[in-house]
Amino acid sequence: MLETLPLGVVALGGVIVLGLASYAGWLLSKLRRQTRFQAAQQKAAITQRNNKIIESVDVIAMATLQDQCDLSEAAIRLFMIMDHLQGEKRVDYPTRFPALYELYDVVKDMPRGDARKAIPKKERMRHDLERMKTETRLQDAIKIELEEILAFTGAKMTPIRTLAS
Repeated sequence: MLETLPLGVVALGGVIVLGLASYAGWLLSKLRRQTRFQAAQQKAAITQRNNKIIESVDVIAMATLQDQCDLSEAAIRLFMIMDHLQGEKRVDYPTRFPALYELYDVVKDMPRGDARKAIPKKERMRHDLERMKTETRLQDAIKIELEEILAFTGAKMTPIRTLAS
């Protein structure tokens, strides 16, 4: 079949195939650059988001160690916030911080705010007693875990020890 085609047509076909191959290579290269750029952008966004989360975690942990935030509130807030960490900062909270998670598990379903005011006084007292017993039992372990959290996050601040500590 090639013997019957003029040499110019074969050459033109070769130039067209070479041009299309070059164009496909250029598009593939552009796609690779774009994919690398998007991956870098995503990594930067995750890092920025994690840094904001870690900043909040540090503030809560420090406030709790300085007795400015009660243990139950800290357990709830830390669990909810740390659950949003991504990438290498992702934490298996129940395994890594078992005392905080145990307290969270006890208080997570207890009504708070206006919902708490709406329940009968006897039920509120029962919740308070259960919460206080758990806080007292886990207090020392939670304080150790809070210091571990500050070490994990690389906190730039350190807890101020009170005379009671």
